[in-house]
Amino acid sequence: MAIAKQFAWPLVISVTSILLGLPAHAIDLDGAWATDSSVCPQVFSKKEGKIAFQPESDRYGNGFIVEGDFIRGQMQRCRIKLRKEVAGTVHVVASCASDIMLSNMQFSVKVIDNDNIVRVFPEMPDMSLPYASCSF
Repeated sequence: MAIAKQFAWPLVISVTSILLGLPAHAIDLDGAWATDSSVCPQVFSKKEGKIAFQPESDRYGNGFIVEGDFIRGQMQRCRIKLRKEVAGTVHVVASCASDIMLSNMQFSVKVIDNDNIVRVFPEMPDMSLPYASCSF
């Protein structure tokens, strides 16, 4: 019995160390996101395996597309420079370009579940903007 206890603690410590050393699962935002899932077909289309904005998509709602380190909006394209996850919220710093200007942008999204996120504004706690995942 004493021998079993002697070997048990190093085993528990080793397994715990391995589990704690494993990387946490990153929040995956890849895909198309719209302000309402019912308008996904009016905001997005899929052409040749790529998600694109429909013509005049802004009439039906707001949306964006995340593809790895890139975010595309209806009027601009951004490259993610920094992404940090804290307690279910993803904080992003991105370099963005539109037809008329370049800028850096910061935003945060809180993950509700696999199909719903909320853009939060830390400087305005009462303001938020929900988005739903659009599946194709």
